[in-house]
Amino acid sequence: MPLSYPLAAKQMGNHFAMTDVSSDLVFRRGKEVGKAVYQNRPLSQAGLSERLFALLFSGLVYPQIWEDPEVDMEAMQLGQGHRVVTIASGGCNILAYLTRSPERVDAVDLNAAHIALNRMKLEAVRHLPSQGDLFRFFGAADTNHNSQAYDRFIAPHLDPVSRHYWERRSWRGRRRITVFDRNFYQTGLLGLFIAMGHRIAKFFGVDPAGIMASKSLADQRRFFNEELAPVFDKKLLRWATSRKASLFGLGIPPAQYDSLITSGDGSMASVLKARLEKLACDFPLKNNYFAWQAFARRYPNPGEAALPAYLEEANYKAIRNNVDRVGIHHANLIEFLAGKDASTVDRFVLLDAQDWMTDDQLNALWSEITRTASVGARVIFRTAAEPSVLPGRVSISLLDQWTYEDEASRDCSARDRSAIYGGFHLYVKRAA
Repeated sequence: MPLSYPLAAKQMGNHFAMTDVSSDLVFRRGKEVGKAVYQNRPLSQAGLSERLFALLFSGLVYPQIWEDPEVDMEAMQLGQGHRVVTIASGGCNILAYLTRSPERVDAVDLNAAHIALNRMKLEAVRHLPSQGDLFRFFGAADTNHNSQAYDRFIAPHLDPVSRHYWERRSWRGRRRITVFDRNFYQTGLLGLFIAMGHRIAKFFGVDPAGIMASKSLADQRRFFNEELAPVFDKKLLRWATSRKASLFGLGIPPAQYDSLITSGDGSMASVLKARLEKLACDFPLKNNYFAWQAFARRYPNPGEAALPAYLEEANYKAIRNNVDRVGIHHANLIEFLAGKDASTVDRFVLLDAQDWMTDDQLNALWSEITRTASVGARVIFRTAAEPSVLPGRVSISLLDQWTYEDEASRDCSARDRSAIYGGFHLYVKRAA
């Protein structure tokens, strides 16, 4: 359940056209992530922690996003004609936005594994024969012919760098793409973290998957209170989660750990307990595919419960018709916006990238956002702690050009099914 994505990893992207990306990008991704993460001397305790995080983050982290696109689209009031700039992440958000037929979606990112995933998703939408094939590839577990579908329908249309990523063999001799023959969502740093969480719970005699037998919110609440909540009071768990490195699997870097812990009673175990409580208890399981991934380790089958928007059959035609409106770019977000004309972006999606930023970076970003934003433009983002990170850090002259929608932000935060963020924030550009 990632609460973070490094600043540059969220800010940068990759078009993967051969004129844009050299073939060794896959092997330089750790170095590029490091540039965004390092803030302390290499041999200091904080510096070593940063470098360990950058190393872990250089590969696949998020098989899927952990921001709720339905809440995003409502907050943005996303519709036809809108020009969107978003951080790419796992790409579920990008494809979800296409259901509203925006004019353009520009996605930026750095992590080469996530870029390869985004590029493959776009080609899968274009070239897999049917919606059922798309669901089997990205929504079903244990479909052992998905790698064959990749070879036949997707690979011929992928750029060489993306193909290299998915077809590279592990030390076991398996091509990376064969993970889709098993369960893609149990891989990556996040997948391994969730698996570890299940192992720890079972060590204490609790099977988190047991909550899936619940028939009502009352059943879900009962399971959480009786089974899951006590695990967070175990001394071993409280000790382990007090180490910053323990949450690297959630995509939480050292800087964001410090912010996150302020939202609880001073212990990370209490923060994680509160976030898991919301995920387990606030939304019916039939409506929350994030809970399915956390507890059942898979997506529901069609008709069994809600699915990500891009895997719902009703959205297939719109997404396929609009897929060519997506551009994926390898660029720092600030630099990417600097290359755009004034007043040419209507919607900005920053995920939780700003939790990483220094004051100088925040002001540089919001200078470009303000310049490129159209009148009425909307910016949405999430934070690990509850408050917005902007007041007191971004200059008043910039913030005075925006209206913070406090009530809408609180409402969206409460309805975010991913349930793991402290705050959701919406800013609207004022007329000059």
